[in-house]
Amino acid sequence: MTLLHLIALSIVQGLTEFLPVSSSGHLILFSKLAHFQDQGVGIDVALHIGSLIAVVLYFKSEICQMITEVLQNKLYPNFKLTYNKLAYLLALASLPALIVGFLLRHHGMAYLRNPQIIGFTILFYGILLYIADRFCKSEKGLKEIGVKESLLIGFAQCLALIPGTSRSGITITTARFLKINRIDAAKFSMLLSIPVIFAAGALELYRLIIFSQTTDLLLSMQAIFFSFIFSYIVIYLMMKWLQRWSYLPFVIYRIILGTALILLL
Repeated sequence: MTLLHLIALSIVQGLTEFLPVSSSGHLILFSKLAHFQDQGVGIDVALHIGSLIAVVLYFKSEICQMITEVLQNKLYPNFKLTYNKLAYLLALASLPALIVGFLLRHHGMAYLRNPQIIGFTILFYGILLYIADRFCKSEKGLKEIGVKESLLIGFAQCLALIPGTSRSGITITTARFLKINRIDAAKFSMLLSIPVIFAAGALELYRLIIFSQTTDLLLSMQAIFFSFIFSYIVIYLMMKWLQRWSYLPFVIYRIILGTALILLL
């Protein structure tokens, strides 16, 4: 893999991880349509680790407050404290995807990296996002999210194991169906990415260190760096965008791309 290929993948990852358009689907499609060799799951995960670092730095204030309130209560849940409650709800919402992802890891899902399957999921979940964002009221913020909402968003996140679904897209869609406002739906979705990406990254890093060559490690480190840069920029711009506008441009993009993939491939 060339440095140019790696930078291109990092740009694709940075632009798509936190936008509701499916980063995994775009990474697979990019390699296929550009006639590059599929980069494989290892580089995919390294790119996601770069995005993880970006979201942790962007929300460092909220994360520090969660850690502080959790430690102050000696790890005991206290839902009267906003960030203590948020920390445990994020942990609860992460469990379904962590369990399902671990169970499926050794069963092989290569057949799901098919462009036509990706096209269908991009189209279908794009339309679902439009319905949720257009017709559901914004009545709740982070403080109003409870156990029920967290579990529903967490189970929905499992669908993102299918390329093209979009982890951020399906969690934001579910949050909007639950009447959570646009900004806090995006914020909860981004914070929810931390445990899942961390777990996947830790497992993949272990595999690379134990079984792979040094060149694989160097490529992964470069992927993490470039992905971090582009991901941070996109998080900043998206949060600014949602202060004034809706998810409609992303819906239109998904409908066009999904339809094109189904018809042309």
